[in-house]
This record gives sequence, C-alpha cells and structure tokens, in this order.
Amino acid sequence: MKIEYKDVHRFEREELQRLFLSVEWSSGRFPDKLVVAMQNYPTVFSAWDGKKLVGMICVMDDGIMNAYVHYLLVDPEYQGKTIGRTLVNMVKEKYKEYLRIVLVAYDDALPFYEACGFEKGKDSSPMFITSLWT
Repeated sequence: MKIEYKDVHRFEREELQRLFLSVEWSSGRFPDKLVVAMQNYPTVFSAWDGKKLVGMICVMDDGIMNAYVHYLLVDPEYQGKTIGRTLVNMVKEKYKEYLRIVLVAYDDALPFYEACGFEKGKDSSPMFITSLWT
C-alpha cells in the first residue's frame, strides 16, 4: 500500500461522505455541505490509497498567529499506519511560524495527539453550540 498525500480542496461528495461515515461522524450525512466546506478551508491535506480517500486534515487560521485543526480523520481500515501522524506533521510544518496550533481532542484521542506533540490545556475546556441539523 502506497499512500499519496495531496493539498487539494475539491472532492466528490461520495468520497467525503464515505470517509466521514467510516468514522461515524454526523457531518457525513451532509456531503454537499462538506464539499463546500473543503473549498473554504485555507488548508486541506488528504491521504489517498489509489483513488480512495482514506484520510484528511482541515485547518482554519488567522493568517499569522493561530491555526485551528477542525477535522482530522482516517478511515478505520487505515488507522495505525502513520497516516494521521503524517497529516499532523504536514500541518505542523506549514504552520511552524505561528504561535500555536489548536484543536479539540476527545478523550480517546488524547494519547495520539500527545504523541504528536500537543499538550492538554490546563485552564481551558472545549465548548460547543451544536446546530439542530446534526
């Protein structure tokens, strides 16, 4: 298996839907919205096994100081093969001059992100307002 990494923003709705639903994320139920979202992110790095989208990371930034990882997902069939770590490293390289890279990590993903160099905030908590459409 040879994974190819790309810096693209245009995806087919079916590719995104399959990947997002493979990790059971509710946003996979809205593939048309995901297509537009990918075009709007400043940074989207993706991982491909041939023509199959198997992972991606999407980042928002303010152009100079802060970058926010919004999505990092890897198809479960491809997890444990350094794809996620490679995508994170691509982001770390792109934003190496920024003051910080921020993300919200769920408890089960904390060891992965800590292994990638992230530290859990000591005086902050993630907060959400979730739309009714999710």
